[in-house]
Amino acid sequence: MSFEVLKPGLLSTFQDLGRLQHQRWGIPVAGALDVNAHRLANLLVGNPAEMATLEMNLYPPSFKVRQPCCIAFAGANVSPLVNELKVPMNRPVVLRADDMISFGPRLDGARTYMAVHGGFQLNAVLDSASTYLRSAIGGLNGKALRKGDVFHIHKPLLGVDLDELAQELWDIKFSLKSSVIRKNVAKLRIIKSAQWDDFTPESRANLITQPFKVTPISDRMGFRLEGPMLKLSQPRQMISESVVFGTIQVPVGGQAIILMADRQTTGGYPKIGYVASVDHPALAQMAPGDMFSFSLIEMAEAQRLDARREWGMADLAKQLQPFTDLLNAAVAA
Repeated sequence: MSFEVLKPGLLSTFQDLGRLQHQRWGIPVAGALDVNAHRLANLLVGNPAEMATLEMNLYPPSFKVRQPCCIAFAGANVSPLVNELKVPMNRPVVLRADDMISFGPRLDGARTYMAVHGGFQLNAVLDSASTYLRSAIGGLNGKALRKGDVFHIHKPLLGVDLDELAQELWDIKFSLKSSVIRKNVAKLRIIKSAQWDDFTPESRANLITQPFKVTPISDRMGFRLEGPMLKLSQPRQMISESVVFGTIQVPVGGQAIILMADRQTTGGYPKIGYVASVDHPALAQMAPGDMFSFSLIEMAEAQRLDARREWGMADLAKQLQPFTDLLNAAVAA
């Protein structure tokens, strides 16, 4: 065994980049809510972005480590501890057998991602290890972590001088751009939907001038919001159509829902807009009670911002290549 779950936390699940190319069959994508943090955690331990990480929500789990390995935490800062000693976020951490992982106070954000060098041994379904709880597929037997669960890794650090490796990893310097670790934001940028003009002028104005709050009735499928009522100019019937991460649906009651990673594949509610993909990670780090507002941007600007984010991630991958080289050499030794 590699990790034993001592405390399961709040709906801790393994997630990768999602179950892509299967929505036409009604299969939700799932995957990490904060893709930036997921990718960063993987890069820090020398993994490709496609590998699964452990997504930990609000109240993280605790573990006992059974085999030496290298892990990293990215996303919300939940004051990670190893044997009650603080370890850094956004850096690789070498663990020894029988180390205890726990967490202190949550300092920001809502979701933390833990990656391990070489990846976790998980159940892949339709080319993805992402956990989708409603269908009980992927991850660790299709479920959130439970006390006493055991999960394994592919590449324990056996026969390696762990102290020397830890020092060599610490000596590697790099810089993180704010766009990669940005969590707490007051505004989410949105793009108009095809049904934008079907809403009343007052509703459209309120959407971009009034505050909204994430309610406790929110999960990986969608964030229900509390805010001004959004109304159609006149009732209309819609044929269900495809939906994406960040779709802002407006049910009959007039309170908006932002669809998230575990969203259904189609929806029949009117859509007033879409959260720009560059702001998906910031949206993913929101917790019940968080307040924010929306601002409009054009499609071309959303595309430019997303391209800049991808360039930043590509530059970061180059900076972190020494971690990959060092850890791969340690495992091969």
